[in-house]
Parts: sequence; structure tokens; C-alpha cells
Amino acid sequence: MNPLRVHGIHHVTAVAGDPQVNVNFYAGVLGLRFVKKTVNQDDPMTYHLYYGDTVGSPGTAMTFFPFKGVPAGQPGRGQVYATGFSVPAAALERWPQRLERRGCAVAGEESRFGVPVLRLVDPDGLVIELVGDADAASAAGWPEGPVPEEDAVRSFSGVRLASAAPEVTARVLTELLGYTESGSEGDATRYVVEDAERAGTVELLTSPPPGRPGSGTVHHVAFRVPDDDTQVRLQEQLSEAGLQPTPVIDRFYFRSVYFREPGGILFEIATDPPGFTIDEDVDALGTELKLTAAHEPYRARIEATLDPIEVPRPGGGDR
Repeated sequence: MNPLRVHGIHHVTAVAGDPQVNVNFYAGVLGLRFVKKTVNQDDPMTYHLYYGDTVGSPGTAMTFFPFKGVPAGQPGRGQVYATGFSVPAAALERWPQRLERRGCAVAGEESRFGVPVLRLVDPDGLVIELVGDADAASAAGWPEGPVPEEDAVRSFSGVRLASAAPEVTARVLTELLGYTESGSEGDATRYVVEDAERAGTVELLTSPPPGRPGSGTVHHVAFRVPDDDTQVRLQEQLSEAGLQPTPVIDRFYFRSVYFREPGGILFEIATDPPGFTIDEDVDALGTELKLTAAHEPYRARIEATLDPIEVPRPGGGDR
């Protein structure tokens, strides 16, 4: 087996429209914790919003670039097609009613690879799946959120990839990232990282629909590595394979290396440390706009550009 491998998904980053609508859905409806309010380091007049478990652990962090007025996209080839969240299997019986009370329609229900799946779309059209996980009840999630603890989202379960070249993407997953094929069903082949703590599953679609970037689509998926040394060695391996990874980029809460795999999907390799508590205490996560040292001198201008957002209070909702 390749000694260099990722340990599952680190985070998923998508494009949204109105930031307040985004917060209302992910913090208020799905019940994720709002763990960080910062800005897009490459476009600092735009928010970068993070959600996750109590501390935004790797494998739980859903992040967004919200651009008001951006045209709607279409999930499909060259993108992550769907993002799955792990919930206790018994909770799926109660989620449809909860979503309906919040004005969110269920797009479909199915059993896939022997596991129940509830499919929905967020207000921008992003495909989200709640995946019934027999082991999820023992995971933490965010117990103080608006969803009762027994039903709350625990982490990512995995992602579905809509590659324009599935056979080549499969080789990247298995030969370079350390995934193992575990079976096929319908138009999907499943790959797993056997020792992943969480979020260890990727499903690769063999005949995905056309895609179009815009709001409601995933910008990139990040895979986790435990430290800087592993990241650099994996970067070298990707370079030797001709995938042209970027230099290491300091994203403050983790370090990143990006590459676009041959099927068109933007992949990232992200380090577990240092995490979201590097600039806020656990109890205060997400309460203030956090800026890097490079952006801090422009705080007044940045704050004047960004729309104010209000985070739903924890402990409300369906409790």
C-alpha cells in the first residue's frame, strides 16, 4: 500500500449567494456550529464562512464563499456533485418533518450501498445528503445546537464526485491519495480510506450530468493530512505524477496545497493543525470577524463592504 495517504475529507468549500440566507440554513436548519467568520484570503472583500462541530474539527467543516447576486450554477461534471453529512440512522425518520417545518423540501430518499440517504438542496441549489450512519450515535457533532443531540449532524459522511474522466480520477484516488475501491452500485463506485476517523468515503459517478459553476456548487474538496511533513511529501508525489500542485499556502487555520485532477475537480490537501481555536476560544468561535495580519490594516474598509450577518442562537430551533 502507498505509505502516503490522506485521512479522509478535511473540508468542503462551496459558493453561495446571500450570506445571511446561508447562515440561516447551515446554522439554523442543519444545526451546524458557526465556527468562523473571516474573509476569502484571495478576495478579502468577500466573506469566508465556516461551519462544523463544536471546534470545526477536520472532517466536519463546511465552508462557503458567499457572493450576493452571483448567477446560479449547476452541479455536474468537473465538480463535487453532492456533499453527505452523517447522522444517526434513526434520526432520518424525524428529519423530513423538521425540514418541512423550516420550509425545506426533501428532494428524495433512497438506500445506497445499504445505507439510507435523505437528499435535499440548500437555498442556493447545493445538493446535500443526510446519510444514516449506524456508528454516528457515538460521535459528538455539536450537542448545543438547535437540533436535538440524538438527531444532530455528526460530521461529513463523504462526497460524490462528478468527474469528466472517472477512470482517471479513480487512479488519482487510489494510486496517489490512498483510497481503496469498495464496490459499485448503479452509476457510482465507492472508495474508502479504511482507517479514517470520519468522512472517509468518496463515491465516483460514472455518468454525471453537465455542470456549470456558480452559486449552489462546490468550489473544491479538501483531503486531510496530519502534519506539514506528510503534506510536503504528498505534494512532491503529486508533482512527480504531473498534476502540478501549488506551493504550500498558509490559510491560517490550516495549510493548503491545491491541484486540479484530470476529471476537472479542484482538490486540496489540508493539514489538520492548527485549527480554528488559534485565534478564538472555543466558547467564542464565530462571534467576531477574524482577519489575518495581512488583512488587519484594512479592517475598516472590509467591514464597511461586508453585509452584517446574524447567527441563529444555539439551543433554539427544534429543542
